[in-house]
Amino acid sequence: MSEKKMTSSRRHHLKSLILGIARDLLTAEEKRVEEERARYMEEKCTPLSLPGSVQELQDLCKELHQKTDVVDEERYDLTVKVAKSEKEIEDLKIKVQDLIGKFKKPALKKVRMSADTMLQALLGSKHKVSLDLRANLKQVKKEVKEEEKESVGDWRKNIEDKAGMDGRKKMFESEA
Repeated sequence: MSEKKMTSSRRHHLKSLILGIARDLLTAEEKRVEEERARYMEEKCTPLSLPGSVQELQDLCKELHQKTDVVDEERYDLTVKVAKSEKEIEDLKIKVQDLIGKFKKPALKKVRMSADTMLQALLGSKHKVSLDLRANLKQVKKEVKEEEKESVGDWRKNIEDKAGMDGRKKMFESEA
């Protein structure tokens, strides 16, 4: 019929036990991280002993400067590597989105813009461009082919002449 439900006191007790175990695990993790950090600092940063002479101080400064250069190079390499991997991750996310096909194109608003303002927006306000699209069009002249009209239009011309009262007069005059 129905499964046995856990009482609220039992659920609260189990929840408190789980939270206690999680708290102990977190404190142990914090201690481990702190010990690891201290060990790393002891390994990488030896205690500084200041020499007495000026020449020894200059040598120490040069050595410290070289170490900082090495650290800066490593940091730069790591940041470039991270940026490259983040870009690759973004590209892969886009590919996955395309493969799934659930990407919805946003509805675009129709914007009325002249060609001049569009070019100005694309090229920036530095470039003043005036565009006359009709000036760049090729001029095409329509040629009337009279030969074809005359050969085809002979009988049409005769009918047009005969139409109306003037045409009827000509018809009677030509027959008579």
